[in-house]
Amino acid sequence: MTIEPLLEYIRNYIDLSIEEEDILASKVVLRKYLKGQYIVQQGDICQYECFVLSGCTKTFYVDEEGQEHIVMFSIEDWWTSDMGSFITQTPADFNIQCLENTELVLFPYNEIESLYKEIPKLERFFRQIIEKAFVASQKRLVRSFSLSAKEQYLYFREQYPQIEQRIPQYMVASYLGITKEFLSKIKSQLTFNQK
Repeated sequence: MTIEPLLEYIRNYIDLSIEEEDILASKVVLRKYLKGQYIVQQGDICQYECFVLSGCTKTFYVDEEGQEHIVMFSIEDWWTSDMGSFITQTPADFNIQCLENTELVLFPYNEIESLYKEIPKLERFFRQIIEKAFVASQKRLVRSFSLSAKEQYLYFREQYPQIEQRIPQYMVASYLGITKEFLSKIKSQLTFNQK
């Protein structure tokens, strides 16, 4: 395992010197998780901001009735974390679980501030990443109010074709906020309309 994919990703936003890359490498943690393992669990304090090197995760919460609600998937070159818990160091609202064997670069909470001091441009990098995530979250909220379930599914399929092929349909349905039976109906309508 190497942090090279992370460095390539960062280069899209900022330039780091060799020395800065070395400092970064000394502060992050490389970790492998098995399919089914949790990175963080609801109620625990999230200790890491995570960059996905390989694999797939889901971020979800479980309501009082035990119903699972998926809010996000993450694959290669994406980020995952319970940001609210990470930033405030309070109990997590979300679970993050590996859907495949997954390799991550972990940014420990106790190293973030020293990273910002030693490499100030990393603060700008993370601001840009968080801004993008915030905008995506707001757009998803608007889509959930304004699009039909069918339109939301078509958007998901168009935007994330590499995810749909890697996860079970009931998880896609949970992400869309519909039942797997309703998703099945939508998919068969779409197949019928294409004939």
